[in-house]
Order: sequence, then C-alpha cells, then structure tokens
Amino acid sequence: MDITNKSGKPLSVPLPGGKKLFLGPGKTGQVSPKALTNPALAALIESGDIVTFAGGKKRIENGSSGSLSARSAGSSDHKATGAMRQSGDR
Repeated sequence: MDITNKSGKPLSVPLPGGKKLFLGPGKTGQVSPKALTNPALAALIESGDIVTFAGGKKRIENGSSGSLSARSAGSSDHKATGAMRQSGDR
C-alpha cells in the first residue's frame, strides 16, 4: 500500500512495532496493509493529512525508465584514481 503526505508539513507516521515513517510534504511511502489498522495512522488518514492508494513497485518515480546502469546496479561509489600501485624492486 502506498501512502502520500497531503499536508504542507513533514509528518512522522507511526507504524506497528514502534517504527516510524518520515514523509515530507507531497512525498509517497509504502506501508503494509497491517500498518493501516494502527489507530494513530488511521487518525491521520481520517484527518486527510495522508491519502492511501493501492500501488507497488510498478510505479516509476521522476520519469526514469526504471532501468539501472551497470555502475549503479551494485557498485560502490569508490573513485578510481588511475594510478597503479607499484610493487617489486625499486
């Protein structure tokens, strides 16, 4: 389930298990259907600060094609300098 913060301020959404989801204004996050039964979250939904809708991983953020480049698909942010380490007699 996707939830969207429709208020003009950042929200700290209480979740089961003592966890919290921090949502900025207009941002969307995902919660389990079980979390929707939490009374504190239900109160935010009733007040209109949060809107729920069925969604999942098929949604594409900020217009990207959804494909990952080879660099971002698991490589670290290590920057190579191009210099080789010397070994042997000097």
